[in-house]
Amino acid sequence: MEWMLNTAQIEFRDRLREWVTENIPNDVAREAEKIDGNYPHHLFERLAEGGYHATAVPQEYGGAGADYTTQLIQSRELSRSLAGMIWIWGSTSFAGANSIGLYGTDEQKRELLPKIAKGELKVTIGFTEPGGGTDVLGTLKTTARKVDGGWIINGVKKWCTSAHVSDYVLLLVRTNDKVERKHHGVSLFLMSPKAKGVTLKPLTTMGMRGLGTFEMTMEDVFVPDDRLLGEPDKAWYMLLPTLTNERMLLLGTCLGILDGVAEDALAYMKSREAFGKQIGAFQAVQHHYANIIMARHQTELLAFDTARKADAGIDTFLEVTMGKVIASEHAVNAADLGIQIFGGMGYSADNDMQRYWRDARLMRFSPINNEMARNLVAEHFGLPRSF
Repeated sequence: MEWMLNTAQIEFRDRLREWVTENIPNDVAREAEKIDGNYPHHLFERLAEGGYHATAVPQEYGGAGADYTTQLIQSRELSRSLAGMIWIWGSTSFAGANSIGLYGTDEQKRELLPKIAKGELKVTIGFTEPGGGTDVLGTLKTTARKVDGGWIINGVKKWCTSAHVSDYVLLLVRTNDKVERKHHGVSLFLMSPKAKGVTLKPLTTMGMRGLGTFEMTMEDVFVPDDRLLGEPDKAWYMLLPTLTNERMLLLGTCLGILDGVAEDALAYMKSREAFGKQIGAFQAVQHHYANIIMARHQTELLAFDTARKADAGIDTFLEVTMGKVIASEHAVNAADLGIQIFGGMGYSADNDMQRYWRDARLMRFSPINNEMARNLVAEHFGLPRSF
């Protein structure tokens, strides 16, 4: 993809790829996810030592101020071995560096962004509620009531990844229920999951196991005024610009998984023998591998084209929405083919194919499901809203 990258981006990619191979190889990532909820602090700290938490933080706050293309590269290269555990970086990058950077106050930026750049702060996401999913606003029942000096929050959030080790949760709540449309009257807070009144209940998941996932209940939790992000009641308008970043990270994650699948499959096809020759000599196996490579190429072209347009200031809502569908489905299908190539070994936890599949499978319905994304694409071309 050199023709789509400038010299600095190529150097960053090559340097990061070498760093990942040395510091976070597949066996290290595989070991880190064995115990569900046993957060891999050592991997978070390695990223801090490498300076990779600073990537998305603006330069004036101690970061690299990287563009979308560079963030896509980082997401891809880290996911090549980490797969879904990339969110040891991605959660804080999206919910912290990008969100605070876009709509935080000057005081919030000065206080929090340098800590994120140094790897001294973790931020996770608290949007989804029980019974909710893609219809985040329609199921939003968590409320914040204004009191002297702050807000009192009550409600329940689900699928809060790494909440047990995070310093803050980027929390979406309703602050005004007397509104005409459901996307009005919602606000964003940075709430400590360790605050009085917060209870975390572990959830067992199929993938992203090392990070830990929780249901978070809030009962009369006080959040001070200086932890309100942006203007009250206008959170949805603030969130919209961050969707590009979130989905760009997802594109990179899927692309990195495709890289890992392709590399592992090729190595196994060359080393495994059956019926007196390498299994890579069999036509059916070659077809599986060719499908993996073609899927990766399509995803790569789409992802970097989208990143370049975003860096040029072009609205990429359509591209990132289409890309979310294409990349996630390619990643899942490729990992499934990888398991097929490996046979019984692909089903074993001692190899990474099953881990790639488990982590990629989430992305077909998160942060929105692919069916809804297809609806949005159709609507973009003038068809009526179907929901």
